[in-house]
Amino acid sequence: MNIGAVARASGLPAKTIRYYEEIGLLKPERAENGYRDYSAEDVHRLRFLQRARSLGFTVEQCRQLLSLYGDASRESADVKAIAEAKLREVNRKIAELMSLHDTLVRLVASCQGDHRPDCPIIEELAAEHPAP
Repeated sequence: MNIGAVARASGLPAKTIRYYEEIGLLKPERAENGYRDYSAEDVHRLRFLQRARSLGFTVEQCRQLLSLYGDASRESADVKAIAEAKLREVNRKIAELMSLHDTLVRLVASCQGDHRPDCPIIEELAAEHPAP
């Protein structure tokens, strides 16, 4: 299967597929003419990568997950540890976003938004030590 067919089958752009090959996440066979020759297993691996990336796993985490996926003697605890680390990271990011949200709500509520130049939002952004 050529890269165009694999791109259509996996839902990934050819550029991404080439990148995954470049960093060693995928190793398609080569036809006699030197062109890449992708298999159904390559398409499956690409879909696996796409799902993992859509959940926010890094390329390195995807490499680990692919390695575990291909290891019939893997321990599910190893897979769970990777997912738990990602979950902790997501929870940390949610907390950061909630803090940003609360700050922006406070700033927006403090600004009259009228024709006057006084603006607490500008004052807060310009402050040496902004309020938490």
